[in-house]
Amino acid sequence: MTRGEEKAPAAFAVYRAVVFLRRFEPRTGRTAAEVIKFALWPIAIMTVLQRVLVKAVNGFRTDDFAPVYQAALAFLNRREVYTANFNSVDPHYLYPPSGTLLISPIAIIDPERSRWLFILINAIAVIVALYLLLRMFNLALDSIAAPILLLAAFSTETVVNTLVFTNINGLVLLGEVAFLLLLLRRRDYWSGAAIGLTLAVKPILAPLLLLPLVRGQWKVFVTAVGIPVVLMAVAWPLSADPMEFVHHTLPYLLDSRDYFNSSILGNGTYYGLPVALIWALRIAFAGMVAVSLWLLYRYYRNDELFFVCTATGVLLTASFLIGSLGQMYYSMMLFPLLMTVVLKNSVMRNWPAWLAAYGFLTLDNWESLRFVEAGRTAEYLKTTLGWSLLLIVIFAVLTNRYLTAKREGRLESGIDPAFLAASCSAPEPAPAKV
Repeated sequence: MTRGEEKAPAAFAVYRAVVFLRRFEPRTGRTAAEVIKFALWPIAIMTVLQRVLVKAVNGFRTDDFAPVYQAALAFLNRREVYTANFNSVDPHYLYPPSGTLLISPIAIIDPERSRWLFILINAIAVIVALYLLLRMFNLALDSIAAPILLLAAFSTETVVNTLVFTNINGLVLLGEVAFLLLLLRRRDYWSGAAIGLTLAVKPILAPLLLLPLVRGQWKVFVTAVGIPVVLMAVAWPLSADPMEFVHHTLPYLLDSRDYFNSSILGNGTYYGLPVALIWALRIAFAGMVAVSLWLLYRYYRNDELFFVCTATGVLLTASFLIGSLGQMYYSMMLFPLLMTVVLKNSVMRNWPAWLAAYGFLTLDNWESLRFVEAGRTAEYLKTTLGWSLLLIVIFAVLTNRYLTAKREGRLESGIDPAFLAASCSAPEPAPAKV
């Protein structure tokens, strides 16, 4: 055997080793989009794990889960549920008997493991809701939007504190997005079922029933109303004190409080604003909301995705700001509106809209050791100002579009900006010759 023949097996072995090791070589991004995806996916996944396994399990300041667990345990043991002392600022149990029936299985296991399971269920619900949002906007999991959306969502106060305080808002978000997606696809009974299950627990999404009403999707109401009614009929005789929900809890729900309340009424009461000024602000914003909804319905109802998601944001923001109770982590329900930024005619394609989003989504704490009063005021008002600015921006964008289209005499063709109308009507370029 010659020296060359002796070297051949060794060279072949080295070649095989190189081929084998190449399987473990990380892919290198060849485009800007690929590079961003490769950078954001691991950051997004690790952020989710940190929020769930560390922040949420550790807990902080408020525990929304404890009263829910105790109520579920009392329900299963046929004891009184509606015994909260509303003179304290601790979290209270406020769900109706239908909601108590739905959440009662959480008390089958011990409180600690039940809380961990509830955190996991809500985290999964948020992730599934984000996936459905991508589907709603025709975006794929391998698009650049997927890791951006996941990282952005789990960096917000609304998702983080939903998990940390361990409340049910993640499941409510899933119900909302499922409702909207099924509504757009004309799966009316299933759409109603999705929102009906949330209404059986808490009525936060009730304003969205205006959407199937104006769209003429009457079948939605069969399950949207029927499911809470049936669950209430089942839960009522199983509850030890169902009438206490009516006499004790319901009056508290209908009243406004001046703590942990970012609505105009809540913060206005906390800062001692005159009642007349509080009502003037609420009426002014109600007027802007009415005009915005009219313009959306009049000129955009056939642009279904834009209309449904934008109107959803307007309705829910108005209920948080103008209603009796608005808490910062309710802002999770505005994700469909924020997602419209990918649409060319979105009302979110301007910097004031995202300044508003910062106000009601940020985890930043503005309380200052040096500027105590100013910092506390900024912290307490950031959510109220964020919701307010968002409604002002939407009203301003839609009104400006209407006035511009009227001035240019093109109202009959819609109120989208002229450059959008031109881009939609322009013929496609002819294919290049080979």
